[in-house]
Amino acid sequence: MAAPSPDVFRAIADPKRRRILDLLRQGERPVGDLVPHLGVSIGAVSQHLRVLRECGLVTQRKDGRHRRYSVSPEPLRAVVAWTAPYARFWKSRLSRLGDHLDENG
Repeated sequence: MAAPSPDVFRAIADPKRRRILDLLRQGERPVGDLVPHLGVSIGAVSQHLRVLRECGLVTQRKDGRHRRYSVSPEPLRAVVAWTAPYARFWKSRLSRLGDHLDENG
C-alpha cells in the first residue's frame, strides 16, 4: 500500500486537530460544539476544520444555517495500514528487549 498523503500527516500532527477528530468520533457536531473543548476561538476551530476537510479527514453537511462536521475515516485507515509494519517491528524489538532484561536483570 502506498503511503497516505503528506497532507494527512500534517493534519494529524496538530494536537488541536487530533482533539477535533476525537470529538467528532463521538458523532456529528456543529463547529460551536467543538469550541469549548479546544480553548481557541470559533475562527481558529473553523480553520482547523478546513485543513481536516481539505485532506479528507472530515466531511461537512449543511443543516439550515449551520454546518455539521463528522469524521471520514478512510484517510486514517491508510495511515494505520502504512504504519502497521513499523508497529510490528517495534513490538518485536521491545519483546526481545524484555526477554533480554528478564534473563539478565
